[in-house]
Amino acid sequence: MAHPIISAEPLTQPMESMTNTEVGIDAERSRIRLQRRPRSDQRTIDEICHHYVVEKELAEKLRNADKEERKRLYSSSYDEICQRVPNIPGWNVPIPAEALKREIANKVAFLRRFADSSSTFLEIGPGDCSLSLAMAGHVDRVVAVDVSTEITQHIEMPPNFQLIISDGTSIDVPSQSVDVAYSNQLMEHLHPDDAMEQLRNVYQALKPGGVYICVTPSRLSGPHDVSKYFDDKPTGFHLKEYSSTELARTFREAGFVRARPYLWLKERLLILPMLPISILEGLMACLPSSLRRSICNRAPINRLLGRVVAV
Repeated sequence: MAHPIISAEPLTQPMESMTNTEVGIDAERSRIRLQRRPRSDQRTIDEICHHYVVEKELAEKLRNADKEERKRLYSSSYDEICQRVPNIPGWNVPIPAEALKREIANKVAFLRRFADSSSTFLEIGPGDCSLSLAMAGHVDRVVAVDVSTEITQHIEMPPNFQLIISDGTSIDVPSQSVDVAYSNQLMEHLHPDDAMEQLRNVYQALKPGGVYICVTPSRLSGPHDVSKYFDDKPTGFHLKEYSSTELARTFREAGFVRARPYLWLKERLLILPMLPISILEGLMACLPSSLRRSICNRAPINRLLGRVVAV
């Protein structure tokens, strides 16, 4: 599918007086694919280009860093982008109150299928902690683990809530102390070399029979970071996107007994067999990238992919 091209505007200042970021923004204007913009993203072309240039710069440092350096970069990179890009939808731009209320209520209803008033709930990558704070009213204890202090610095914590800052892979809770672990839009942000280490740490944190519910954007409908406007593969903070089949295999390698896809629709939970999803993903992988993205981003297929319950 041909992509519409946005004509580049002429430079308004001499090249030698521009910063690297400004030069990068000017270079990317002609590549932006506006048909991939969701209605929720109302930023200008230059604002999206600025976000892309900054995120790609920071992501490259993460991709190329060694293990010890990444432990520092996970926190510093996300703090830095929040400071340099002040208008990222869903990050440092609040979701409208009514939409957020509906979204959190739906997630709480889903998670209460796994957790009750005696449970310890762990959220990894909680963002602004809206979900973790809501869950605090339904479980015995909530632990939220994140790499950044920027988004969470102003929250008020109830007595049964604990926020832990991580190096990107550590889960600093007692072994076998968690009943339900949950992450949404997290796995894709981990360096592939760190994903297995974090999974094993989650496994150690869970009680026998405990579950880890992982939601991550499907590789087949991606990319899903800001590079979706420019590239066919993720080049921003999504260091690796996964299919459900790859997710399930990775979970089993980390020690989980089983990992199954699920469908949550109209407050009804269905745990699905892996084989039909693997067949569907195999068929989708054979399609041209533009057609594959178009199909996989539509309901109900997008609700079947990238969601796994591991025991």
